[in-house]
Amino acid sequence: MMATFRTRSTIARTLRDLGLPLPGRGAEYNVAGKVVLITGGGDGIGLASARALHARGATVALLDVNQSSLTAAEFALGRRRVLTLVADVRDRPGMDAAVHAVIERYGRIDVVIANAGVTPPPSTLRQIDPVGFDRVIDINLTGVFNTVHPAIDEVIARRGHIVVVSSAAAFAPGLGGASYMISKAAVEQLGRALRLELTGYGASAGVAYFGMVDTQLARATLDDDEIGRRLDARLPRPLRRRISPEDAATVIADAVARRAGRTLAPAAWQPWALGRGLVNVLADGYLAADAECHQLIRELEERPVTTHASGSTTAGPDARRTP
Repeated sequence: MMATFRTRSTIARTLRDLGLPLPGRGAEYNVAGKVVLITGGGDGIGLASARALHARGATVALLDVNQSSLTAAEFALGRRRVLTLVADVRDRPGMDAAVHAVIERYGRIDVVIANAGVTPPPSTLRQIDPVGFDRVIDINLTGVFNTVHPAIDEVIARRGHIVVVSSAAAFAPGLGGASYMISKAAVEQLGRALRLELTGYGASAGVAYFGMVDTQLARATLDDDEIGRRLDARLPRPLRRRISPEDAATVIADAVARRAGRTLAPAAWQPWALGRGLVNVLADGYLAADAECHQLIRELEERPVTTHASGSTTAGPDARRTP
């Protein structure tokens, strides 16, 4: 009977991961009394996730490079059940020290949300400054590894959960965003591997994908930039709908509660995500033959090269906000 219950539970969880609206929420992991570590916790989706999980009774440890953002976040959370630490996800020894500081303070880490990332200025692989490319990979990909690696043993010991934040850009073509797409596709695979590696120990991991999240950076990138507006307009209208950081945070908090292996928002991206094997062949073929696409690439390559990606190195206001 127990085996049958576990099988049904696994099937239900998988169906929910596919985005099917089953009755109930499938919650099985209560964060009340747990310790949650969040990178990029100073603002945006990181801070919104901290609010959501803190409201559910969790203690939150927020990591960010921006001390003033952390100070404001601590105040916003009422200074109770909150720890803030300045850390750069590119700094492996520094991240090791930050993780161990959380464990020393609270005696545990139950949940990790690897939310850190940056969005680079639009560019092509031909045009991009190699320093800028390396920075995106160092923050968006290696920074996720630097976050989860020192915490894995503790999460296993607590039978906890890890969320890595990827993006719809992991599976959808994005003109002028190659370095970001590459980094988020790699994060997706990191999360999938981590899920398989943890499950035998009673712990779990999952990948969170977001499309457009409505933030100041998204507006600056897509609304205030002429090429950005044209790139945004190329998406089908349902995929251009933006969600708030608070909406994204609720998705993450619910994903933790049900130990989701996969979660995605907004739901309009589900058909593309589930049918990517076919959809991407068609989309790539269309874009490769599209004259407007060719023109946009030429215009991007006529722009001056910008070395650095925008935003904070611990998730700042970027990869957490745009795909």
